[in-house]
Amino acid sequence: MSKTWLIFFLAIISFLAGTDEYIIAGILDKIAETNDMSVASAGQLITSFSISFGLLTPIVIVLTRKMDRKNLLMVALLIFSLSNFIVATFGDYVVMFSARITSGISAGLIEVTLLTIATSIAEPEKKGSAIATIITGFSMSLIVGVPLGRFLASLMDWRFIFIALSVLGILFLMLIYKLIPSMQGEEEKPLKEQLKILKNNRITFILIVTFFWMFSYSIVFSYISPYLLQVIKVSGNVVSIALLIYGLSSLVGSKLGGFSTDKYGAIKTIFLGMSINAIGLIYFSLVGESSWIFLIPLIIWGISAWSSGPALQFRLISLAPTVASIILSLYTSISQLGMAFGSGVGGLIVNLGSFELLIWVGASSVILIILSLLIVNQKEIVKSQKINDF
Repeated sequence: MSKTWLIFFLAIISFLAGTDEYIIAGILDKIAETNDMSVASAGQLITSFSISFGLLTPIVIVLTRKMDRKNLLMVALLIFSLSNFIVATFGDYVVMFSARITSGISAGLIEVTLLTIATSIAEPEKKGSAIATIITGFSMSLIVGVPLGRFLASLMDWRFIFIALSVLGILFLMLIYKLIPSMQGEEEKPLKEQLKILKNNRITFILIVTFFWMFSYSIVFSYISPYLLQVIKVSGNVVSIALLIYGLSSLVGSKLGGFSTDKYGAIKTIFLGMSINAIGLIYFSLVGESSWIFLIPLIIWGISAWSSGPALQFRLISLAPTVASIILSLYTSISQLGMAFGSGVGGLIVNLGSFELLIWVGASSVILIILSLLIVNQKEIVKSQKINDF
């Protein structure tokens, strides 16, 4: 197998790991009904995954730093498969919650190890492209995972989805054994050395923006299925169609974001995307019970929200090109923490019985980002008199 196809294969595994996290958002109501729990409690199955991914993965990565990368990936895939099998076969909430924690850790290990292997396999002049390919696989899971989960759950019991993830994990484990060469772990570096990049205020600022961006997305989208069912009052079939349309809109937004970043720059793309994002969410909150009108703000939100992703990643890499893998790992961890915080706060709001408030909190988070961009840009203009210097 050529190096190009091998990296593409790794991107498929990245897609699988990401799908495990996001697919559950489209079937919260079904999980809650089957296991006799509230939608808010089911939503915490997303939170547990995201928190363990964001907080525990970096720790486990440090502990396994010297381990052969191929062996580490195989172990992570084994844990991934076992965890998903437990989610599918155990109805006890505590057991499911715990399994989602181990799922999150294993998915984090998989993602970071895939990045390491991809950059080791790729030619020197194609390492950046290899990183982008792996991240695209994970990003696609964010876009496709939810509508895919809803669609599959309409055809079969939702438990079979997690069994399928488990089986695919084992299949990929065997393929890794056959296709990937052994790779030595990295030499241990002091944590202080790795964290030096956080002294760059511009990097820290973009990571903060990333956190609130993902918080805004997660607090709404984690509960989008019950929101559409209970607030917009549409049928389950319409929810499936709406989620598919949102996924396609997100894909379009991601492509437009990449194009805009190349042509107009990262900061302008982020600012425009966030501005339209806020408008889309506010518009969404004003749509009452309807048949199809709600799709308009849903599409606006999907396109605008995901236009920011490529711009944020590009901005981070451009600020620290020599440590791109570390920067992207930080980006992934911060994104997961934003996801966890969003779904967690969303669960509290749902417990209060106010689905509508989810939209307004999400919109407020985006507006906060817009204001911070304006303030920081103004400070940069005063310093350099050139807005593009930021």
